[in-house]
Amino acid sequence: MNDSEKSPIQAWVLLLLVALTWGTSFILIKKSLNTFSVIEVAAGRLFLASLFFLPFMYRSWQKIPSAKYRYILLSAVTGYILPAFLLAKAGTKLNSSLAGMLNSLSPLFTLVIGIVFFAQPRYLLKIAGVLLGLLGSSFLIFSKSTGSLNIANPYAFLVLMATLVYGINVNTIARHLSKLPSLAMTAVTFMFIGPLALIVLLSTDFFPKIVDSNHAQSSFCLASLGMLSSGVAAVLFNRIVQIASGLFAISVTYLIPIVAIGWGLADGERISFQQYLGMGIILMGIYLVNRREASRSNVARN
Repeated sequence: MNDSEKSPIQAWVLLLLVALTWGTSFILIKKSLNTFSVIEVAAGRLFLASLFFLPFMYRSWQKIPSAKYRYILLSAVTGYILPAFLLAKAGTKLNSSLAGMLNSLSPLFTLVIGIVFFAQPRYLLKIAGVLLGLLGSSFLIFSKSTGSLNIANPYAFLVLMATLVYGINVNTIARHLSKLPSLAMTAVTFMFIGPLALIVLLSTDFFPKIVDSNHAQSSFCLASLGMLSSGVAAVLFNRIVQIASGLFAISVTYLIPIVAIGWGLADGERISFQQYLGMGIILMGIYLVNRREASRSNVARN
C-alpha cells in the first residue's frame, strides 16, 4: 500500500497540528519584533530551525538523490526564505486579522499555479472547496470586533507575495519531492538555508540580543517561531503533501483564523454565530478539497 492509499485520518490530524502551530506564528512574529529587526526575525527563525535539523542532516543527505537537489533548493527559497522575510516585514504594519485573511489565499494560488504550470487536473470539487474555504475565512475575519481591515495597505501585498510563493513551493513538493522521506527532505532543505541565514545574521547584532536576559520574552518567541513553526511544522506539512495532496495541505491556512479565535476564547472573548458558521464552512471546504483525492485512491485500488 502506498502513501496515497492510507487513511485520511492521519492527514487531518497532521493538518490540525500544523494549524495550531502556524496559527500562533503572527503573534510570535509581533512579539519577536519588539526586540529584533525584520531581518533578524526572518533570518533568525530560519537559522534556529536549521539548528533543530542539524542532528538529522548527515544521514538525510545520503537519502536524497542528487537529481532532486534543484527542487529542494527551489522549495527552500519559495517555502521558507522569501516567506520569512515577507511576513516579518508585513508584521511591522499589518494587524493580524488582515494578515490572516490574506494568508487564506494560499490555496487559491496553489490551485491556479498547479493548473497553469504543473498540469494539475481541474476538479470542480477542489475548486468548490477552495471557494468555500475563502468564504468561511471571510466570515471569521469580518466578524471580528477588533482591528480595522485596510486592504489598501501596501504591506498587504507582501503577504500576497508570500502566499504566491507558497503556492509554488507546495506544487514543487507534490510534483517532484513527494516520494522522499519528509524528515530527510526538510533537513536537507535547511542545509541550504542555514548557512545563508547565518551569513545574514553575522552582519547584525542578533547574537548579543538573543543571549541578553533583558530580551528573554522576545528570544523565547523567536526560538519558538524557528523550532516549531519553521521546524517541526515544516516536517508535518511536507508529510501532509505526500499522503494527501498539496491543495489539502495548504488549506491549513483556512484553519489559522480558527486558531486565532481559540486564543481569543482563552482570553475570555465571546464567539459570534457568524464565527461558528465560518468554521463550519471552512471545514466543509477542506473536506471537498480532499474528497476527490480519496475517491481517486479508491478507484485505483479497485
